Amino acid sequence: MPERTHYQWPFLDDVHREHARALEQWAAAHLGGTHDEADVDAACRELVGELGRAGWLRYCAGRAWGGAFETIDTRSLCVSRETLAWHSGLSDFAFAMQGLGSGSISLAGSEAQQRRYLPDVVAGRKLAAFALSEPDAGSDVAAIATTARRDGAHWVLDGCKTWISNAGIADFYCVFARSGEAPGSRGISAFVVDADTPGLEVAERIPVMAPHPLGTLRFTDCRVPADALLGAPGEGFKIAMRNLDIFRTSVAAASLGFARRALDEALGRATRRRMLGQTLADFQLTQAALADMATGIDAAALLTYRAAWVRDCLGERGTREVAMAKMVATETAQQVIDKAMQIFGGLGVKSGMAVELLYREIRPLRIYEGATEVQKLIIGRDLLRAFQQPQG
Repeated sequence: MPERTHYQWPFLDDVHREHARALEQWAAAHLGGTHDEADVDAACRELVGELGRAGWLRYCAGRAWGGAFETIDTRSLCVSRETLAWHSGLSDFAFAMQGLGSGSISLAGSEAQQRRYLPDVVAGRKLAAFALSEPDAGSDVAAIATTARRDGAHWVLDGCKTWISNAGIADFYCVFARSGEAPGSRGISAFVVDADTPGLEVAERIPVMAPHPLGTLRFTDCRVPADALLGAPGEGFKIAMRNLDIFRTSVAAASLGFARRALDEALGRATRRRMLGQTLADFQLTQAALADMATGIDAAALLTYRAAWVRDCLGERGTREVAMAKMVATETAQQVIDKAMQIFGGLGVKSGMAVELLYREIRPLRIYEGATEVQKLIIGRDLLRAFQQPQG
C-alpha cells in the first residue's frame, strides 16, 4: 500500500483519513494499476458507473442530493483525486469531471435544477461536462464569444466551445456564453444544456497524449428553456471562477497522486536494479534524486491541503492559496516523474510502462484549469491587491 503518512497532518480530520483508507482499499481491488484504454469513451462510462455504485461520487455534490457532506468538501475531493490518480489516471479523470462538470449546478443551480441533475451525477447515471474554453478564450475567459440571446421563453446559444472534457459522452454540459448585460466578464451567463438538445453537436474529437474524451462543441441556434439559466444573467463568470477555485485544488491533489506513484515506482526500480556490483539505490546520486522527489512532493502536499483547508474551515475562496497549490503541485509532479523516468533508464520510455504513462498524464495538468503562467498572474495580482488595500 502507498505511504500515506501525510494524512495525519492537521489539515485533515478523521473522516478524511477513513475516506482515504476505504478508497485506497477499493481502488487497489478494482482499478488494477495505471490505465491506457483503447476505447476511452466506454472506459470512462464504465468507471463513472463503478464509482457511482461504490459511493465515491457522493463527494461531488451536497447531502440533499445524495452527497457525503452538506456542501462539497474540498479536502475530500483532494483525498479522492490523489488516491485515484495513484492507481489510474483515467479513473481520476472520470471522478473529477463528475464534480467539475456539475459544480456550477451545485453552486448556483435552482432547487429544480439540482434535483434534476445532481442525484444522477452522484449515482453515476449521468456524465457531466464543463464547457468554458473556446478557440480564442482559454485562459482569458472574458474573451468568450459564444452568445446567448433571450427569445421569449427560451435562450438561443450560438458559438463554439473546445477542449471540452467528456465531449461526446456527457449527458449534459454547463455552458458559459455572452449574454451581454455588461462588457467583458460581467456579461457572461451560465446554462445547463442537455446533450440531446437540437442545435448542439460534437464538431470534433481531439486526440491527446494521455487518452481522455475531449472535443469541440458547436452551438447553432441551440434553443434551451429559460429555466436552463444557472443563477442570474451576467453571473456566469463568477460561477465559473468559484467552481474552478474548488476544483483547481483537486488538480493539485491529482498531481500529488501521479507524483507519489512515480516515486514508488522509482523506489522499486532503484532497490531491484543491479549495476556495477550494487543496486541503483546504493549510489548517492540515486539517493539524492529520491530525496529531491520526496521533499518536493511533501512541499506540494502542504500547499494543496492548506488550500483545501482554507476553503473548508475558513469559508474563504482562497484564490491565492489555490493558485499556489496548483502551480507548485503540477510543476513538482512533472519534475518528480521525469526523475523517475531517468532512474528507469531506457525502460522508462517504453510504451505502456507506468512511468511513461505518468509522464503523459501529468503534462496536461500544467495547462488545464489555468496554466502555470496564469497561476503566477493570479498570485501576483492578489499580492498587490492586498498590499495596496487600505489598512484599519
